[in-house]
Order: sequence, then C-alpha cells, then structure tokens
Amino acid sequence: MRTPCVLLLSWLSAASCAAAEWFPLQVEMDGREASYRPLSGASKPWRVCALLPHGMDRYWWGVAWGMDEEAQRQGVRLGIYEAGGYQYEDMQRAQLTRCIQLAADAYVIGAISAKGLCDEIALLHRDKVPVIDLVNGIDCPGITAQSQVDFADMARAAMAYIREHSKGRPVRVGWLPGPQDAGWVADAERGLAKLGADSTVTLISAGYGPVDRSTQAVLVRQLLAREPELDYILGNAEAAAFAGHLVRAGGGRYKAKVVSLYATERVLEAIADGTVLASPTDSPVIQARVAVDLAVRVLEGKPSPKRVSPRIEVIDKENLKHFDISHLMPPSGHWMIRQELPD
Repeated sequence: MRTPCVLLLSWLSAASCAAAEWFPLQVEMDGREASYRPLSGASKPWRVCALLPHGMDRYWWGVAWGMDEEAQRQGVRLGIYEAGGYQYEDMQRAQLTRCIQLAADAYVIGAISAKGLCDEIALLHRDKVPVIDLVNGIDCPGITAQSQVDFADMARAAMAYIREHSKGRPVRVGWLPGPQDAGWVADAERGLAKLGADSTVTLISAGYGPVDRSTQAVLVRQLLAREPELDYILGNAEAAAFAGHLVRAGGGRYKAKVVSLYATERVLEAIADGTVLASPTDSPVIQARVAVDLAVRVLEGKPSPKRVSPRIEVIDKENLKHFDISHLMPPSGHWMIRQELPD
C-alpha cells in the first residue's frame, strides 16, 4: 500500500509528494466491492491511444499522468491527445481517426460527447479492437470496458452533503452542470432527478456551457443576478470555484454556500480557504491507471471486469488534510502530457 500524501493547508507544497505503488485498492467492480490489483506487466509493448476532452486543469493533467505512469509500469506505449475543450468534438473525432490510421492496438477515451464517436467505435468493435470508456461516459454500442464513477452517484453525494449541512430545512439550490451533451452531465442530472420527490430542495438550473472559467463565470453571474437569495450553489468545478469567490467578494450581498460536483486543484484551494464547502471526488488518476490496465487485460485475453469504479470520497475542510492527492492530480512540476502514439 502507498503511504498517503498528506494534504496540509499549504497543500500545494504537498503536491510534490511522489506517487508510490497505488494498489491494491478497494473499488466497486461489476457492482461488487473488490480489491483491485493490476497486471504486473504486459507481455508485449502494446500501443494504446488515449483521447481526452482537454488539458486545461490538473484534473485532466492527473488523468494523463496516471495513464502515462501505468503505461510505463506495464511496458506499453501510449499516445495522449487532448481536444482543447468540450466545444471541439470535431477535433476529438479527428484525433481518433489519426490513431486509427496509426493502427493503435487499443483505445482509452474520455469522450467529449456521449454519442459523438459511435460510428468510429462501431468500426473498432467490428475489428475486435478494445475501447475503454474513461471518466466521462460513452453511450455507444461496442464499448469493451469502463473505468469511471457514475456521476449520478457524485451528484447524490454532493446533494447529501447539502442536505446534512442545511439540517433538512427547505433550500433553494442553483445548479450549474457543465456541457449539455457530455455523458457525465447527463448522469449527474439523472442522479438529481431521482431526488425530485424531495420537497425540501428546489433546484434552479443556470444553464449549460463548456467548463472553461470565462463561460462558467458568466453563468454564475447571471444566476446570482436572477436569484440573489439562493441557499446553495452546486456546480461543476470551474463554476463552483468562481461562485465561491464571487459570494465572498459580495460582502454579504449573497448568502449562498457553494458545493462542487467534483474536485480539482482550484476546488481544493477553495475548500482550504473556505469559499467552497465540499466536493466529492471520483479519483481520476486511479480511473486512468485502471483504464490502461483494462486495455492490456483485454488485449492479452486475461480476465477483465466490465466496469471498475473507485470509491467516492467527499472532501471538506475537516478531512482535507488527510486526503491523498495522488488520487486526484499529478505531483508538483508535472504538467499536461501530450504525446504522439509511438510506432
């Protein structure tokens, strides 16, 4: 087992803690609690193509780093491509086409759109090429396996925190989900829809948009202009971090408390300084490591689960210092990895 990197209030310095062995790890595997152990190594240097939606924050830097670390550990060759943002679905499709031209042995895809790559995935499935669905969710036939956490569960965990914090009183919650066509957004909204019978929570949608800071800042400002009396704001990481800053800067004009749907570096900073209350985390680095292992298992005909999900943890100011940040982001000094699939 790894010794956890201790996250202090001066937590950025802790990010320099190097990752050690990441397994065995308790996960949910095909619907059951299990201890996950990856293969000790691949039998040959398989070529794996990884596609990610963007590389603008340490969430996806962590995903790229986790994949690269596991590829190196197992001795496989990895190409990592990022499309530049959720508005660039055509770029991700072009990058997938590029990897198909390069004859990758397997694919790990953090998809921009749940259905945007279905035609290409169908062709890969026809040719018996493994496709691993990573983090975001793909709603296409032909997916070989999934390494992801259900964002319906993430949304329910965030809302459970709000309910506990509000002590059951009726609350009005502003909702800033993210990109409309992303699978993880659809899953989060599915999770919240199941709470619809709860008369103590009124959910107020602020609209959809890419998860860049400028877009989310506009949506947050518009939401608070319409609804200055909100009790809580629940949103994607960029929206939550900006909302926390704006509420504090309002000097008492707004009373909303902020909860993030998922954790990033910026959200952890906001939790540490008190502008965001809490955030569940889906351990994206672990998902990335597992995705590479799943690809190798399928390529080598080894026993392979269909779905692996790390446990959801809810981080707040009280437990922040105990959280193992190597599950969420790379060590200090590591940036987004972009690399062409090797020959």
